[in-house]
Amino acid sequence: MAGGNYSSQSKKQPGVYINVLSQKNRPVAIGDRGIVTICKPLSWGPESAVTEIYAGDDCSTVIGYAIMAEEALFLREIFTGSDHTSPAYKVLLYRPAAEGAIAATGAIGDLFLTAKYKGIRGNDITVSVLDSGNSTFVVQTFVSAVKKDEQEVGSIGALKSNDWVLFSGEGVLTESASMPLLGGSDGSVITSSYADYLTAIEPYSFDILIYDGNEDTVKQAMVSFAKRMRENTGRKCQAVIANMNADSEAAISVMNGYRLSDGTTIAPEQATWWVGGAEAGARYNESLVYAIHPNAVDAVPRLTSAEIDAALDQGQIVFMEEFGHVKVVSDINTLVTYTGDKDDYFALNQVIRTVDTICNDMYREFSINYIGRVQNNEAGRDLLKGWLVGYLSEIQANGGIQEFESGDVTVSAGNAINGVVVDIAIQPVGAIEKIYVTVKLVDE
Repeated sequence: MAGGNYSSQSKKQPGVYINVLSQKNRPVAIGDRGIVTICKPLSWGPESAVTEIYAGDDCSTVIGYAIMAEEALFLREIFTGSDHTSPAYKVLLYRPAAEGAIAATGAIGDLFLTAKYKGIRGNDITVSVLDSGNSTFVVQTFVSAVKKDEQEVGSIGALKSNDWVLFSGEGVLTESASMPLLGGSDGSVITSSYADYLTAIEPYSFDILIYDGNEDTVKQAMVSFAKRMRENTGRKCQAVIANMNADSEAAISVMNGYRLSDGTTIAPEQATWWVGGAEAGARYNESLVYAIHPNAVDAVPRLTSAEIDAALDQGQIVFMEEFGHVKVVSDINTLVTYTGDKDDYFALNQVIRTVDTICNDMYREFSINYIGRVQNNEAGRDLLKGWLVGYLSEIQANGGIQEFESGDVTVSAGNAINGVVVDIAIQPVGAIEKIYVTVKLVDE
């Protein structure tokens, strides 16, 4: 279904078109959140495909390593969350194709072994073929000496490929204590693979897109994609990147990193993992201001007060260490140039979450239950308004907006016989960030 912003009532496709603007005479500042997408070069897994990973899943067959392995650190960070907000619950993972990537291979007699996926992880696979003594053979697959599969068969043709090895060949099995697969290579990911990723991920719904690299052309592509998703498709999301001045509410930039309790130093590019997961998991009535990373012990590098002020002026997420904890200083995006349509409230990610939640929920509700199902007459428009008032009242009850009343929603007939125009006035609630205290000493 079509969506996005509109400048006139002249759209051709049926759809939901939503503008979000500042209203000067009032301060501008329920749905599911928690989906992250990331294009991640890996040593295992399907290439050029979107794979869903939920928190708590066994990710070893997808990325080649268990969740506590060093290679799975990016997933652990995405699924960590903060001290007072939830993490992402799902990752839409895309492994980009790499030039020169090769799958590890091996052979035991007439049995040919090929790693299921390209990459160096295949070099950690071994296969053993043992005579059972009953006119059959036991074929075992090991990954880093851990048994992953076992089959008892009488011939090569009876073997079934598993999550790690593709078996091929014909004839009689030959006994072998341990045959390693060799020659696996990760290859090199080229910039065009990220363009393929954006094409592949566009049909999916997600809250945050993470880019953990440092190529400027890719950064620009990610931000442009997030802007297009927000403005032209009606699906609201944000891109999380490192050290970029995008000047847009569609982009969140991370300036510094942190050190974990186990001594691992997380660079700003890697810090996008945790920030992206935390931003996706935070609800419309939550803020990451002073949110604590539960496993971090120091900011890297530590910034002076003047450096933090300068970073905030540039729209950067920064970490600071305070009282033995690592905190996000302010939950902001890169928007620093304000206009009549987008004032400084749009620089606050909590406001963006509130607006995005409302827009995404309206998009989903209208497309499922109203377009093509409800007549464009007074009764139909009243039905639409009734849902909106009830929905926004629930948002207000949960602390997402304030001072809302039914008169803030109007639903009227559009210029065309099949068009409806909806006007909504909302005032998002923001978390307390600044407390000014005056202490006076008085004489008795």
